[in-house]
Amino acid sequence: MNILVCISNVPDTTTKITFTDNNTQFNTNGVQFILNPYDEIALARAIELTDGDKGTVTVINVGEAGTEPTIRKALAIGAAAAVRINARPHDAWFVAYQIAQYVKSNPFDLILTGRESIDYNGSKVAGMLGELLDLPSVSIIKKLEVEGDNATVEREIEGGKEILTIPFPFVAGTAEGVAEPKIPNMRGIMSARTKPLTVVEAVEVKTNSEIISYETPAPRGQVKLVAADDAAKLIELLHTEARVI
Repeated sequence: MNILVCISNVPDTTTKITFTDNNTQFNTNGVQFILNPYDEIALARAIELTDGDKGTVTVINVGEAGTEPTIRKALAIGAAAAVRINARPHDAWFVAYQIAQYVKSNPFDLILTGRESIDYNGSKVAGMLGELLDLPSVSIIKKLEVEGDNATVEREIEGGKEILTIPFPFVAGTAEGVAEPKIPNMRGIMSARTKPLTVVEAVEVKTNSEIISYETPAPRGQVKLVAADDAAKLIELLHTEARVI
């Protein structure tokens, strides 16, 4: 089985986020970037499915040269090869289009993404890839099992769960439960230095969206304590200040 895992380079969740140029640009100074955690789950399951010479795992990233440490981490975790499409990832459409163009010339049995990236939380790339490649696409899956030429996936829906059987090839967006993220060992870290990382130039594509500006959430207000037996005061505050009733 030949599996492609799409990975993102995202800011660490502990990073303090700031903006420059009148709040139009994300300030990368001092920011620690990591492999998107949901993509780590996808990568871990891909490695499990191909363990024991059952296939190969390739990771692909749309990003500039600064993302290569993150790509090397994916190689250290267990991917056999990597591809970097040399471009700034403008939006989900741009990312999906670039990956789709690569896959059209380099087909895979299974394409995995994380359910979303933790910076923009869009959950769009898996669906767009399915449409661009004319392949079945399913998100957000909690389980993935393979048997022969088909896979069985499980996803949560309102009031229960949905179990689907899908023939290869297809695209899936993975969530928690599919696999446990893997920690690279010393052997993996050393071998990652020599594994192939191919750089591909981006193709021309029309830009469909543009970020006008960013803004940070409003700071949290002061907490007001209300005595447990003073329900009237609580209702008054919910009505006059919180304005939720």
